[in-house]
Amino acid sequence: MNSHLLTGLIAALGLAANFAGFGAARAQDGHTMHAETAHAHADFASERLHVRVDGAEGGRDIILIPGLSSSPEIWQGTVDHLGAGWRVHRIHIQGFAGAEPKANATGPVAAPVAEEIARYITENKLDHPVVVGHSMGGTIGMMLAARHPDLVGKLMVVDMIPFMGAMFGPPGTTAESVAPIAEQVYQGMSTASPADYQTRAEATVTGMVNNAEARPQVLGDTHNSDQQVSSSAYRELILTDLRPELSKITAPTEVVYVKFNDARMTPEITDMIYQTSFANLPGVTLKRIDDAAHFIFLDQPAAFNAELDAFLAK
Repeated sequence: MNSHLLTGLIAALGLAANFAGFGAARAQDGHTMHAETAHAHADFASERLHVRVDGAEGGRDIILIPGLSSSPEIWQGTVDHLGAGWRVHRIHIQGFAGAEPKANATGPVAAPVAEEIARYITENKLDHPVVVGHSMGGTIGMMLAARHPDLVGKLMVVDMIPFMGAMFGPPGTTAESVAPIAEQVYQGMSTASPADYQTRAEATVTGMVNNAEARPQVLGDTHNSDQQVSSSAYRELILTDLRPELSKITAPTEVVYVKFNDARMTPEITDMIYQTSFANLPGVTLKRIDDAAHFIFLDQPAAFNAELDAFLAK
């Protein structure tokens, strides 16, 4: 196994470290969540997700999709920044951050969640909402915009490429060729002991969030996520190649990202990878934000909010 692939495997085995039920309380609506973050949900019946809505009807609609093992709470700073004039729909994926797994207990997660968001937009008659997705949420956003181009007004992808599997093999890697690696990663994650997961989670979150004050929130979400759901979702992300579908996206799209957290990955190499990855999406705007890790909006909120404001104003 080459060193690049080994590095990817080690990162993958730690990235979705999570455990169900650590310090969580049972809410009356049937979801498991931290008592201090209990909230009312949108009237939308789904076995894949539930939605928190902030803001009054009549505001411009924006959908915020968190990443793997994350909760809607990670977007609080963004919600506070948006303020009046916006109606914010925060997605909470079943199985992540205290929510019961329900239909996400087995099989793919991202693709069916994208379809449920499409149904949510349609049933609630949202008028071409802005969609912002972080990490796995970015994958879901790309799926939504490519497969339902008539529903999305604008798309912002936060620190995600359309084929994550490319990072697990040599140039020319395909979903088919990376399948054995995806399965190996899945087995390592899904069968790891809670102690191993905790160790990996702490190390991984430290590398994903530079803002020490924000780490407890991310780590708490990770600890309160379902191990099987996160393992399955990560395998799905490795195998999902959205590059052929990018040309179907008609919504104005911006991708904000950071330098890959690897000493061998310079800013210039990172830029090249993003440019190549999104080559099939004409007109896409690519913006690197420096001095931040994977959770850009937690590490550099001012820079992220400024970029979001400029994108929304276009």
